[in-house]
Amino acid sequence: MDMAAKIKDLAVELTSILSVVGTTDENNVSDFVFKKFMEMDYFKNHPENVKFVNTIDDPVGRKSVLATIEGKKGNDKKTLVFIGHTDTVGISDYGDMKEYATKPLELNDMLRKVTLSDEAKVDLESGNYLFGRGIFDMKFGVAALMVMMEEFSTKVDELEGNLIFAAVCDEEGNSAGMLSVVPELIKLREEKGYDYLAVVDTDYSAPKYVGDETRYIYVGTVGKLMPSFYITGKETHVGEPYKGLDPNQIASEITREFNLNMEYCDIADGEVALPPITLRQQDLKTEYSVQIARNSLVYFNYATHNSTPDQVMEKMIKGATKAFQITIDDLNAQYKKYTEASSYPFEPLPWKARVMSYNELLEKVKAERGAEVDERIEALSKELLKDPTVDDRIFAMKTVEMVHNMWSDKDPVVIGYFSPPYYPHIYVKGESEREKKLVAAVDKAIANAGDEYHIVNKKFYPYISDLSYAAAPREEKAVESLKENMPGFGVKYNLPLKEMQQLNLPVVNIGPFGKDAHKFTERVEMGYSFGVLPQILLDTVTELMK
Repeated sequence: MDMAAKIKDLAVELTSILSVVGTTDENNVSDFVFKKFMEMDYFKNHPENVKFVNTIDDPVGRKSVLATIEGKKGNDKKTLVFIGHTDTVGISDYGDMKEYATKPLELNDMLRKVTLSDEAKVDLESGNYLFGRGIFDMKFGVAALMVMMEEFSTKVDELEGNLIFAAVCDEEGNSAGMLSVVPELIKLREEKGYDYLAVVDTDYSAPKYVGDETRYIYVGTVGKLMPSFYITGKETHVGEPYKGLDPNQIASEITREFNLNMEYCDIADGEVALPPITLRQQDLKTEYSVQIARNSLVYFNYATHNSTPDQVMEKMIKGATKAFQITIDDLNAQYKKYTEASSYPFEPLPWKARVMSYNELLEKVKAERGAEVDERIEALSKELLKDPTVDDRIFAMKTVEMVHNMWSDKDPVVIGYFSPPYYPHIYVKGESEREKKLVAAVDKAIANAGDEYHIVNKKFYPYISDLSYAAAPREEKAVESLKENMPGFGVKYNLPLKEMQQLNLPVVNIGPFGKDAHKFTERVEMGYSFGVLPQILLDTVTELMK
């Protein structure tokens, strides 16, 4: 059986196993992957080279699979790491077709009975696409890597170096699988003396716009931060609105300042990261009354190509200060119109634009209350940790709220901080020997692929993924800013930052072409994905392992 047929059959088989993120069903596909490896002759002879990696502190006991092939040619320690995630998003979007969501060979017929977009309808009728939950994101990719591992496992005498494949859980959630695998990779390196070259992922690759037929390969990946603002206004009765300051108005102005604002886009090598976008905006009032809210919250998805946490915090403080001042200026203008219309005397409103980081707030409160602050934070953390359903973002906000409540200063203020999660960007500039070797290998593989498809090598994989955890910023100020300004870091939310810094690897995503990830019309295109991509992957690996 040729490689394309093997990958197709395995991708369909993997897709048939329901593995929705956050459920124990994820273990079903992990068990399947483990079993498949143990059926290969190499792993029958080396069973110690396949193992489960339990997810750290996981309430549902999920696990990832780690498989290692050790080459016998020479005594080379160079090692390439493959990663692929085995979980998917849910299937509720399939409605009455849910039972077919994981059956790609049957789903096509069912989709003919429902309304589809024109593009999806054309692709369905073409016969060149396989539909199904997870077949694109990313069970095709897992299948491709498993077949690649099998291919090399039959040629260990010719393999100069080693291959590691991590089939990880929870990528669609909090990347708990990958974050549990990173320390294992460091442990393996210490035990075996491995010299890691790069991390190769096969997650999905989609068109950039309608009609885009370019096939993209990405050397590097986008990062993500969650800049957040806890906003304190001044409460008042709605009958005396100008005696208070509505935190919702400040939040709205902050949203207007940042939301989809190209000024805040990271640009590197001509590639533009997506602009920030609001993920939550709400006031924190718990009851209905005719008192305006005192506090509100807003946080953003912020994509990075080259900005570190300390740089992003600086931008956020500056932008929020501008937004706060605009709010005050607008209020004064409206208040002046109101007093003139009412024949009242006008006095400028007393508000001042104040914005500070969480770390600055913490220092001010500690100056007043001393050790009590840390004691109160610890007590709150213990209380919140009793309930595992408390969201990481809420944990962070509750911490900021408590610290602010301890402060004697009750005037309006905006506190900037980071909410979890954090995904570092990896910018492969081609400066180190590892980076140069990876870029050269990918370029050569693309050149060997012929001209049937337009294949382009880009710098940043544009979707948040586990690739981010192959490295972390090494500038001390950057990492310290993250830790200092992310309440709950190391308590509720953990990252193996030290191990990520130790890995410090370049990354590449060589994924299938398809469309509509996370939609019921999710589909993978077969011509390129099964016919061309496996050879690009094989050529890249072969070149790197020379």
